[in-house]
Amino acid sequence: MQTLKYHRILLKLGGESLAGVGGSGIDAQQAADIARRVKEVRELGVDVAIVIGAGNLWRGRTGQEMGMDPATADYMGMLGTIMNALGLMDALEHQGVLTRVMTSIEMHTVAEPYIRRRAIRHLEKGRVVIFGGGTGNPYFSTDTAAALRATEIGADVVIKATKVDGVYDCDPKKNPNAVKFDNITYIDAINRRLAVMDSTALTMCMEHKVPILVLNLWDEKALKAALYGEKVGTLVS
Repeated sequence: MQTLKYHRILLKLGGESLAGVGGSGIDAQQAADIARRVKEVRELGVDVAIVIGAGNLWRGRTGQEMGMDPATADYMGMLGTIMNALGLMDALEHQGVLTRVMTSIEMHTVAEPYIRRRAIRHLEKGRVVIFGGGTGNPYFSTDTAAALRATEIGADVVIKATKVDGVYDCDPKKNPNAVKFDNITYIDAINRRLAVMDSTALTMCMEHKVPILVLNLWDEKALKAALYGEKVGTLVS
């Protein structure tokens, strides 16, 4: 019988993971597909926390390019992550997965405010916890929110879900000779400016010794294989 390598994970999803063919909005089928994968992991006995972005709804960078105040644009993005969190919660609960959304921006009629000990208690009771609102502060990405929450809840790993099978030395879509890394150190990822997570998130994971695993969530076998310690994706440690 295989033994699990990771018992508590922080799954980092981009907002685009919920988008339909056009790349924007929330697609019910996409949400259901992600919910199914999360359910399979939860049924293995793994504690699952999720941080999701809002790229399918809004990007703070877009607002800044339009001349908006940067903080205002970022707050709009934070609200977008909460919309995505609620959409994913609904998809999970349709599949019988007990789920809680916790937000760094208080909105009591919509979700619970983020309290670290309460989040850990939800995980211990077998609930999936989705963290919305990023860190609650402008100028910080949802990558940084993922690193922060993973550290706070004692996650064994941050799993960054992408649509490629790992981290490459350059864009494999543009360069067919791109080389994939199986393992790389935090420092190398930072120095090479690889598209793993932003430097703040990488530094936080490095300081607290939280490994980052980048994999293709849309590969049916990848996530489960990773949880059992099989060589999947790219491990940053």
